[in-house]
Amino acid sequence: AIAVSETIPAGSPLYESARIQIALNQSQLNRTDEAIKTLERYQAEYPNARDALIALADLLRSHDRFKDAVPVYNRVLAETGDLKPHHWPLLYARGISLERAGEWPPAERDLLQALELEPDQPNVLNYLAYSWIDKGVNLPRAKSMIEKAASQRPDDGAIIDSLGWMHYRMGDFHRAVETLENAITLMPQDAVINDHLGDAYWQVGRRLEAEFQWRRALTFDPDPDVRRSIEQKLQFGLSGAEQPAEPAGASAQKS
Repeated sequence: AIAVSETIPAGSPLYESARIQIALNQSQLNRTDEAIKTLERYQAEYPNARDALIALADLLRSHDRFKDAVPVYNRVLAETGDLKPHHWPLLYARGISLERAGEWPPAERDLLQALELEPDQPNVLNYLAYSWIDKGVNLPRAKSMIEKAASQRPDDGAIIDSLGWMHYRMGDFHRAVETLENAITLMPQDAVINDHLGDAYWQVGRRLEAEFQWRRALTFDPDPDVRRSIEQKLQFGLSGAEQPAEPAGASAQKS
């Protein structure tokens, strides 16, 4: 596919799409640095190429280079002008990048603005509500937001995980178990959902099942913070572990 895209000449109306496709193919082949350089070179040659700029930001975000992605999204949004409802994905993507880079206040502003543009968007509802629940703030609004997202996407494991985690954080551990068991049938290989279900099992006294879920979560290559937390729980139990704040499906959110 890369070889075919390389044949499209610079003067073609398909040239920008071809450069983007080359970068995506390189990324899929784990040639991330090459992919980034492909888009950066194109940007240097064609600085007004908006689609390539968005592709670069998304590529950086999808490979956990959140701090690098933010200024690229900043440029895209600065060049966008007045934001319309169809621009919500840009604010959502920058909000995720800011949140994952540890910049919560501006991330929250972006997610709230994305909701102003598209009030019923389930991904934004879920991400913002999960973040609030994990921080223990705005719980009534977060609850209604996650319930709205879950009603729209009852088969989305990440959203159902957030619903279960909401029950957990509000102390309804038995309901959390039931909901998280549902989430895990939808996304059985998600490390965060397995971790959350382990926590819920622990809270209702099902300690062996909790340890099983935590060990299972480790087999799905969790992010370093999640891995460290799980390893602490396996060694010291739930009360002795530090809890990460990553939502389920974070790898999917990156894409």
